[in-house]
Amino acid sequence: MPKLSPADVPEVKLDSAAASIENSLSREQRRGLFEKPGKVVFAIVELTSKSYTGHAEDEDKDPQVKLRVTSCEVARSDEDAAALADAKRAMWRGRQIDGTLDEVGDGPQRPDAALLDVTASKPTEAELKAHKRRQEERRRAEYVR
Repeated sequence: MPKLSPADVPEVKLDSAAASIENSLSREQRRGLFEKPGKVVFAIVELTSKSYTGHAEDEDKDPQVKLRVTSCEVARSDEDAAALADAKRAMWRGRQIDGTLDEVGDGPQRPDAALLDVTASKPTEAELKAHKRRQEERRRAEYVR
């Protein structure tokens, strides 16, 4: 585990493995991002730290951590984009109140609470499993014919 002094604040870098972002974008979103510079899409992104430098006493480097996008889902409807924008604003308000805009802090612990309305209309894990099971049954039935 890296040892940092209380005054050290690591620089954050993203590594080049961002395939999960590309895979979560629809064809139309990719074209829109290319054709209209400045276009915005909203996404939920999971970041995982992969490497760090500048943590040893004899190193003459500033502390740095590399992050990888390990999971990403991009909003595909205006309703989903609005829900993510609302959640982002709610988390930002929480950071303002907590005084953590310029530092790492606890912040809001349940950002998903801001998405409860939109997630209520989305399929559950059980519904997804049932859907996949029906697809597999249809695929198998085609081979029987």
